[in-house]
Amino acid sequence: MADTANLAPTAAGATVWLPIPPAEIPGLPAGPAYVHWDGEDTFPADPAGVDFYVPPYWKGAEIATRPLRHGARPRVVQTLTAGTDHVRGHVPSGTVLCNAHGVHDASVAELALTLTLASLRGIPHFVHGQAAEEWRGGIHAALADRTALIVGYGAIGGAIEDRLAPFECDVLRVARTARSAPRGPVHDLADLHDLLPRADVVILATPLTEATVHLVDAAFLARMRDGALLVNIARGRVVDTKALLAELESGRLRAALDVTDPEPLPAGHPLWHAPGVLISPHVGNATSAFLPRVKRLLCSQIGRFVAGEPLVNVVTDA
Repeated sequence: MADTANLAPTAAGATVWLPIPPAEIPGLPAGPAYVHWDGEDTFPADPAGVDFYVPPYWKGAEIATRPLRHGARPRVVQTLTAGTDHVRGHVPSGTVLCNAHGVHDASVAELALTLTLASLRGIPHFVHGQAAEEWRGGIHAALADRTALIVGYGAIGGAIEDRLAPFECDVLRVARTARSAPRGPVHDLADLHDLLPRADVVILATPLTEATVHLVDAAFLARMRDGALLVNIARGRVVDTKALLAELESGRLRAALDVTDPEPLPAGHPLWHAPGVLISPHVGNATSAFLPRVKRLLCSQIGRFVAGEPLVNVVTDA
């Protein structure tokens, strides 16, 4: 992938492919020719002519990479997702790859908090009781006075802590490398072994990379304290499903999952009915907050591209 500094002004003659109709994005800069393609079987133009490509949102890797597999050699690929694992391997050499850093922070952080509170406070138990017309009382865990561990302390991890802050809980932070953050120290992955036994709630917000596939394996889960809750709003493959099932079926751990492996979770999969699990169908970023934020990103990013200015959210292999 190329460095954004190599981009020259491209106002004249550039072609931009968008999954949102251009007329619905106020503020798009003048100059480029805008083409709307949202994954339809027929391309609206020759993929070889695209200079700035925005893949259709959340329609899978096959559709997102289709133009790249049919001659597209854009100068920029701008995903609308925080993760770029669905297009990596298909981005041509010399193309700048950018993600949607910041677009999904609010929505995903809201769901992380929702899943955490719903699981701790027994909301699924109450919903089932309502369906059965049964008054199911009981005492449930509070988030207050608990310790939450955020694994993957980037923009989304920080947004999760912002929403945890009023709940009177302690927060531990882990990222790829140690650093200082406004709310406290961020530990590196090597510290997970010592931090896991301290956490009542472990929230996964890490991107999917070679280093994080099955990061949450049997050994990771074994380090979690009895009765702890695992919340996954990252990617399904970050967790070893077989190892998680063993812990759930034993009753030692609980889980709240917005993502699973496999995904979509097929009918009959044992994870559906495992004890102590709450599952949402990968909807962390599917909210009304998405479109306004993504439109602002596209206007800003294409404006930079047209002016030959450095792009933001550039993804590297480092």
